[in-house]
Amino acid sequence: MIILGIDPGTAIMGYGLIEESHGRLTALTYASWRTRAGSPLPSRLLSLHDSFNRLLEQYTPDCVAVEELFFNRNTTTALSVGQARGIVLLAAAQHGLPVYEYTPLQVKQAVVGYGKAEKVQVQQMVRSLLGLAAVPKPDDTADALAIAICHAHSFTWQRRMGELQ
Repeated sequence: MIILGIDPGTAIMGYGLIEESHGRLTALTYASWRTRAGSPLPSRLLSLHDSFNRLLEQYTPDCVAVEELFFNRNTTTALSVGQARGIVLLAAAQHGLPVYEYTPLQVKQAVVGYGKAEKVQVQQMVRSLLGLAAVPKPDDTADALAIAICHAHSFTWQRRMGELQ
């Protein structure tokens, strides 16, 4: 199964594509897209949409895993992230891909085993689980890989539970 993890944002959108095969996780590609600061929001969204579509066409993942919108004190950031998530959801639907959404707590729990893990702990586990030489940078890229790993672990668990019933 090929999973595309996305950490949405309008300034930086991280992505991580992993393959899960027989319980083994392999990173296929990962990076982030940056939009130009000061550019009009519609231009930024179009740029992200185009980049996301190119990635979907190049790698044809089986599904997309994205972080659920987390409301914190900064509503401007939450609205911006929501608009970036909209692009991800739209493009995935256009490509007929299922989308799975996970909270930051679920991601930390699945990757580290502790829902209140620190960011550096999550990043180190991403590096370790995928056998990478270094922690992916920027943080958005490591977060996207963590989201993909979360889905791989969650999906495997759900599949096993289904087999037991």
